[in-house]
This record gives sequence, C-alpha cells and structure tokens, in this order.
Amino acid sequence: MAGHHFAVEFRETAKLALPIVLTQVGQIAMMTTDLAFIGRTGAEVLAAAALASRVYIVSFTVGAGLLAAIAALAAPAFGADNLSVVRRSLRMGLWAALLLSLPIIAFALRVEQILVALGQTLDTARLAQRYLFGLAWGVAPALWFQAIRNFMGAVNRPEPILWITLAAIPVNALLVYLLIYGKLGLPRLELFGAGLATSLVNCGTFFTALWFATMRRPFRDYHVLARLWRFDWHLMLQLIAIGAPISILSLIGGGIFSAAALLAGLISTSALAAHQIAFHVAAILSMISLGVSMAAAVRVGHSVGRNDVPGIKRAGLVAMLLGIVIAATLTIAVITERVAIAQLFLDESADNTDVTIELATKLLLVGASFFITDAAQSIAAGSLRGLQDTRVPLLFAGVAHWLIGFSISYVLSSKTGLGAIGIWIGLSIGTAIYAGLLVLRFQLLANSLLFRAGAGTGEDHGRADRWP
Repeated sequence: MAGHHFAVEFRETAKLALPIVLTQVGQIAMMTTDLAFIGRTGAEVLAAAALASRVYIVSFTVGAGLLAAIAALAAPAFGADNLSVVRRSLRMGLWAALLLSLPIIAFALRVEQILVALGQTLDTARLAQRYLFGLAWGVAPALWFQAIRNFMGAVNRPEPILWITLAAIPVNALLVYLLIYGKLGLPRLELFGAGLATSLVNCGTFFTALWFATMRRPFRDYHVLARLWRFDWHLMLQLIAIGAPISILSLIGGGIFSAAALLAGLISTSALAAHQIAFHVAAILSMISLGVSMAAAVRVGHSVGRNDVPGIKRAGLVAMLLGIVIAATLTIAVITERVAIAQLFLDESADNTDVTIELATKLLLVGASFFITDAAQSIAAGSLRGLQDTRVPLLFAGVAHWLIGFSISYVLSSKTGLGAIGIWIGLSIGTAIYAGLLVLRFQLLANSLLFRAGAGTGEDHGRADRWP
C-alpha cells in the first residue's frame, strides 16, 4: 500500500512538474538567446550584460519571491475546495505585483552609478545601463505574468503558461535579433534593443495569460477579476507574512551570485565573462529544479488542504527524489559537453576568447557538485513553502550562503590565487550546507505532524489541524 501511494504521488508530481519545468526551460531559452546574440558583439559587451542581468534578476526575483506566496495560499485553499480564497489570493497578488514593480524600475534606471560605486569600470557600467534601460519597462507585466502563473499552478492547470512561453521563444529571438542588429529597416539598438525586445515579449505574455485566466475554462469559473479594485487587507497581510521571507531569501540567493560576479569583475574581464557562462548554466539547471520545487509546494499544499498528514511527507520526499535525479543527469551532460557549452556564448574571433573559454570549462567542472545540491535545496524550500514555513529557511540561507559560502569564496579567490575557481568552490560549499539544513527541517516538521496525528484519536489520524 505504501509503495502504491508513492507511485501515485510520483506520477502526480511528475505530471504537475513537467509543464512547470518546461516553462522554466522556455524562459531560460529566451535568456540564452539574448546572451548568445549579445556575446557575438564581444566579451566586453557580454560581461556588461552579465552584470545587468544579475542586477535585474536579483531585483525581479525579490518581487517574484513575494508572489510565490500566492501558490502557498491558493494550493491549500484549492485542496479544501475554498475557491473564494483562491480568487482573492490572485487578486492581491496582482496588486502586490504592481506595487513591487515601481521600486524595481527606479532601481534599474539608476544602476550605472551603483556599479561604478562598487568598483566596476565606467564603460562596463555604461553598457549595463543601456541594457537595463530596455529591460526596466517590462517589469510590471512580467510580475503580473508570474502572479497568474502561480495561480494556475496552484489549481493544477499550469499548461497554458507553458504554451504561452513556448510561443514567446521564437518571437523573442526575432525581436532581439532585429533590434540588436537593426534589421528590416529598424535602428541598430544593440544592448538597449535586447532589453526592449524582452520588455515587449513580457507585455505579450502577460496579456495572453490574462486572456486565459478570464476567458477560458476552468479559469473563468474563478472570476479572477471580480471586485479587482477591492483591496483585501487581511489576505494581503497573509501574502506579505509568507512572501516577504521568500523575497528576502531570493535576495540572499541572488545576491550571493551578484557578489560573486563583482568579485570576478575585480579579477578580470575574462574572469567575469567565464563566471557569467558558468552562472548561466547553473541558472538553467536551477530553473528546472525550481519547476520541481513549485510542484512540490503545490502538492504539499494540496495535502495540507485535505488534512492528509502522510501525504505531506510523501509529496516532499518524492519531489526531492525526482529533482535530484534530474539534476544529476543534467550535470553529467554539462561535464561531458563543457567545452562546447562555453564556445556557444562567445565569438571565437573576439579578443581573449580562448582564455575565457578555458576558464569557463574549469568553472563548469568545479560547479558540478553545486548543481546537484542546488536542486536539493530548491525543492526542499518548495516543500517547506507548502507548509507555509518560510522564516527558518531564511535564517539558514543567511548562515550558509553568506557567513560560510561567501566568506570562503572571498578568501579563496583573493587570498590564495585561485581566482574565479575559488569563488565557485565557496558557492558549492555554502549551497551544500544550506541544502542539508532544509532537508533536515522538512523531515523534522513532517515527522512532528505524523507524531501528533498518531497521538490523536482514530478519527483524527492523518489530519493536520495544528502546525509546528
């Protein structure tokens, strides 16, 4: 019977995770397209785009982190058949996305001065600012799209987001090509054109997702735009209470890579470009793990809504197993093809290309352990979000990523002569420690719930009426 339950859970998790993971891959494909076109213009431009991307991603993921609370609230409500809370969760998420976009845009428009103050060269900072001038105007629709995506995932219908993303990939590639190089009579906008193309695609994906959410079944039965102007303070406070730690956690996780990029930039332009290539590969794998993590949060949340205590632990463990197997398989592929991967991002005729490619292949090899432990921590964090446990993981992240991981990266890169390789050794150690803490935390909470359920009466067995 236990084996049957695990088989069912594995099937349902995989069924939910597959479109979410493919959506993540589609988003990475668009980012890869941008960087591939940008990299053809030279290593210096790629390095500037690397810094701009990190600034944008860190600020954007802070907003997306708060919006992840939509799924944490809506999934248990869906499991309990409380459609009103599902609808209100999305409504407040759309409001939160609008409010979050304003400071993100303001920050992106002033990034040149910030980068110069942090020690980057004036040329690199200027090029990065050009890219962000184009990206900034797509922040609000991108966050609205994330809100709708979380809602659709929470109600077990993530497929429309996948279809929209797949359709956006060729559109994005065409727009980036036309606006960077000035084809078909359009002006040659280079980095600004790449950012502007992404903003236009963000607008298109949001309006398409909104059409699905309001016009197509089963989503239109939720009436997600009903009383849109009614502000639900109680649910907004819940959204903030759950989502704020996720946002800060996203800032910590993204900030560690931004800090690592700054360290690499202080070493050399080649080190920064190589670091960006390795980071982008890590981002691809982490996005896949994030897809499984989102599925884990939904599956655990559904079990919470049904008061199915054994199902809570089963959902989390099955998702972790699935994600780690996927990450290990992809890591082997990265190690095998690391030279070809590095060559993909750079024009071989550009200056210092050989040095950058050689260093990037070394970083991909050093980062192999990071890829697997990053998958474990991401999915464990998603399982904990399903339990609406977001504060303790935040504490773990501060200790593991910054106190331990970044300290090691700084010492090894600047004091021992290891350079960018030392940076990635520190990142790998910090991530491994964080993953271990999160897995242990989920096991302890799940076992505590099982113990409490077993200590109750026969009628109460398997129910999750009280949370640790």
